[in-house]
Amino acid sequence: MIETLTFVAAAGAEGDNLLGTFGIDGAIIVAQAINFLIVVGALYWFAIKPVLSTMDERQKKIADGLQYAEEMKSKLAESEREQAELLKRASEEAQGIVKEARDQAKTYYDQQVQQTSGKVEEMIRSAKQANELDREKMLSEVRQEIAQLVVATSAKVLDKELTDSDRSRYNDTATELLHGSN
Repeated sequence: MIETLTFVAAAGAEGDNLLGTFGIDGAIIVAQAINFLIVVGALYWFAIKPVLSTMDERQKKIADGLQYAEEMKSKLAESEREQAELLKRASEEAQGIVKEARDQAKTYYDQQVQQTSGKVEEMIRSAKQANELDREKMLSEVRQEIAQLVVATSAKVLDKELTDSDRSRYNDTATELLHGSN
């Protein structure tokens, strides 16, 4: 062990000589280390820290942007759902309105058909009455003409002149006979 300690001591003495051989001074190294630490501290406070804070702010903005995008995505989905529901309700209302319009149109059509049928029946009834009146009038006129022809024929057959009372009596008799045969 003693040999080991002697070797370390000899190496330490040689180390001082070695530093001296290369021109390294311990005080200068300490001063350079302190200068290095000052430069590192200055760089940290004036360069790295602002860059890190800027990166943190950007990171926060990106996170806020992603959160906003997610919120907008959920709002969009909600809006689309509401829109689909509104369209469904509007479609149902439209179908109801169409059904109501069809029902009203059918009711109106039925009313018009009934009114038209009533009018047609009334027109037919009026036409039948008018036809019957015309028929009665024509029959009356025909009977009168036939009666006049019978009277004229009778006068010629009898070869005599008929008085007005005779003509009237023959006329009434012929008319009664014609009425009785119909």
